[in-house]
Amino acid sequence: MSSPESPELLTDAELRGMEASALVEAAKSGDQQAFEALVRRYRPRIFALALHLTGSRSEADDITQDAFLRAYKNIHRFEGRSEFFTWLYRIALNRALNIRRDKRRRITMSIDDPRLTFALAVDGGGDPRRELELRETYTILLRSFDALSPILRTTVALTLLQGLNYKEAAVVLDSTEGTIAWRVHEARRKMRETMTKMLKDPTPVQRMEVARLNRERREEAPPRSLEHALAALVAPRAANA
Repeated sequence: MSSPESPELLTDAELRGMEASALVEAAKSGDQQAFEALVRRYRPRIFALALHLTGSRSEADDITQDAFLRAYKNIHRFEGRSEFFTWLYRIALNRALNIRRDKRRRITMSIDDPRLTFALAVDGGGDPRRELELRETYTILLRSFDALSPILRTTVALTLLQGLNYKEAAVVLDSTEGTIAWRVHEARRKMRETMTKMLKDPTPVQRMEVARLNRERREEAPPRSLEHALAALVAPRAANA
């Protein structure tokens, strides 16, 4: 227990927030190295968001580069009323939605979809049999995710795939926590409906559940990528157990 004279210890999240704030202030003063540090810190998350929303590695790269370029040019306008990463997310999100709107197309999944490739590489652990077991399940989950409306897909990407809490997601989407909670609930419902239509044989979903139970029995850590996040949409109680 800390004494009255000693300062309270900061959490890792608080320390990261302080570091980010210091980098932002330095970048606003013209420190290019500080901005480059922000790029290194947030680029993977921005790229992942763009990839989930477009299904295209090249488009995700373009969106990521454009988002940081816009942030660099407009960083003096960032007033610090929200976290820097939520401001950055809004820039990337607007760019991603504009690309989809300009092309007037839905995501068409292919066997070499980069989202599927990345997820299998992470959760398959280099085991061809395991990757084959997961491929069908992931394909169905991704198709259900892609069938969501843009606003529901975006909400899911921010919360369940990017890990933002409802308050943070509400800031990014200029909404309320209650609305975000409703959208997540609605996304779960619609995904279940879509999967029901897609699956004449429920075996792939059953295999997903069996695989999860087997991992728990082996006391393996639950995956933190596509399988765990999208499984939360279909069976939130099981995924959060």
